[in-house]
Amino acid sequence: MIEIREKVDVCVVGAGHAGCEAALACARLGLETVVFTVSVDSIALMPCNPNIGGSSKGHLVREVDALGGEMGKNIDKTFIQSKMLNISKGPAVHSLRAQADKADYTREMRKVLENQDHLTIKQAEICEILTQECENGRRETVGVKTFTGAIYESKAVILCTGTYLKARCLCGESITYTGPNGLQAANYLTDCLQKLGIEMRRFKTGTPARMDGRSIDYSRMEEQFGDENIVPFSFSTDPDSIQKQQVSCWLTYTNEKTHEIIRNNLDRSPIYAGIIEGTGPRYCPSIEDKVVKFADKERHQVFLEPEGIHTNEMYVGGMSSSLPEDVQLAMYRTVPGLENCKIVRNAYAIEYDCINARQLDPSLEFKTIKGLFSAGQFNGSSGYEEAAAQGIVAGINAAMKIRGKEPLIMDRSESYIGVLIDDLVTKDNREPYRMMTSRAEYRLLLRQDNADLRLREKGYRAGLVSEEEYQALMLKKSRIDSEIERLKNTVVGASKKIQDFMEEHESSSLKTAVSLAELICRPELSYEMLSEIDPERKPLPAEVIQQVEIEIKYEGYIVRQQRQVQQYQKMEKKRIPEDLDYDEVPSLRLEARQKLKLFRPVSVGQASRISGVSPADVSVLLVFLEHYHK
Repeated sequence: MIEIREKVDVCVVGAGHAGCEAALACARLGLETVVFTVSVDSIALMPCNPNIGGSSKGHLVREVDALGGEMGKNIDKTFIQSKMLNISKGPAVHSLRAQADKADYTREMRKVLENQDHLTIKQAEICEILTQECENGRRETVGVKTFTGAIYESKAVILCTGTYLKARCLCGESITYTGPNGLQAANYLTDCLQKLGIEMRRFKTGTPARMDGRSIDYSRMEEQFGDENIVPFSFSTDPDSIQKQQVSCWLTYTNEKTHEIIRNNLDRSPIYAGIIEGTGPRYCPSIEDKVVKFADKERHQVFLEPEGIHTNEMYVGGMSSSLPEDVQLAMYRTVPGLENCKIVRNAYAIEYDCINARQLDPSLEFKTIKGLFSAGQFNGSSGYEEAAAQGIVAGINAAMKIRGKEPLIMDRSESYIGVLIDDLVTKDNREPYRMMTSRAEYRLLLRQDNADLRLREKGYRAGLVSEEEYQALMLKKSRIDSEIERLKNTVVGASKKIQDFMEEHESSSLKTAVSLAELICRPELSYEMLSEIDPERKPLPAEVIQQVEIEIKYEGYIVRQQRQVQQYQKMEKKRIPEDLDYDEVPSLRLEARQKLKLFRPVSVGQASRISGVSPADVSVLLVFLEHYHK
């Protein structure tokens, strides 16, 4: 038997949203990359919700794009409805969300991968990570082995297995040992990872039924429209090029009859019958969980979302379930508009193996295995957007590792990606992690509208953002700064014209001369309104105007948050030696000592965020490190 053996730079295991971003990043940085998938048909698959973005997740997509990723560009090409959420609130929580044509999204992403230089797609199941011993008792990756015995030697491996490892799908008493959408599960890699000393966990997620759209009575539902002015996800997309007719979504509600059917059949739910071993996501519960945990609620929202423009399938958002098929049909048919519904695909829960992400450095490299990186739901997170964000970081850092350069590590003050990764590697997450705006302490600085201003330069330095895109960013920054400076230095007096303007816009009259910037700070006035009393104004792009207005209106809050960031960064800069013996640190409490040994934080800042490490322990550690460095 002739052994198949190939040499590449990077092996990416899995071609979901994390795997696609990781593989593209490595290939675009000039590394020979092969991405493995159990099915080529599962590339960038959207097995659950048919949308990209949403509250806080839209921030992640924008940040992936700013770094040079593909998700934002791909959804701009394939969306069928787009909406900016939370516009009645402040800009910190505005989030873009777009319905995708699922088939088109997968097809377009696959096309990008297939035409990317230095990138090869291989349909194969990886059953073994090949390693060898290196210094300090650690191991390092040297490649992977497929189920058919082929060996791919590589300098780095990125694990992006999603929900496929030892996956099983549950629908009532019916259990199938497959991945999402009935695709083949990956059954052999877990054993290899455990032999390498990697701690595994069992998580679960779920998805609702898909309905035949012809069987739905939309007249009994509330129509949900997209935005009139469509905002793109990608900073490289021309807004004018994506203005198009959009499809509608629909809103309806469960009722007491729905809840009664669910309560009467809880013993047939794998979740409540004890059949499911994995822990599910707290912030995306099944309809069974909602009815049990929120028993006082008389109804729950149900969104009907089209799966695409070439299919009649409708996604029943808000009603994921693992109840048996007969119960599902009875339950769904109590919902207004679904009385005569026909189920195309049953709802199901899926269990899968993933890791405890505390085993990773902030670069997403395993602490004990050099060259082995990990991203996506395999790290215990949930969601397409969280996966893509980790994928691009793991891809960049695998490339940096091979080239002998410093890794790209973003902290909590720079990005939602920094918050996401820090939470994963610092906290003991016992359930699938979901990104939320409330997790970001500095969210006024980390808005979705300024992701390019925050991160584009990092993408440029990494090599994923072109010179042309970088120069466009520099021009945008220059225009913003110049216009803010001009507005602060342009003063208007209490002339009749100005007073009439103030009265017309129901703003208090002027007693003394003020700058245009001071007027913009008034809640009832805006940059656009001031055009009639600002004759020196020159035309500016909408994205520049948006930044000018936000920076001026929220200047006081922004400055305050920037001061908080400075304090935070002082702690992040206090590095902890990798080989520090915490048993030598006097006065540390036992719990803190144990947790610090377990997590091996890279900085005092990271140590302070570990559960079980108190402010007093941090003070002790600071004193010890001061003497240690001397």
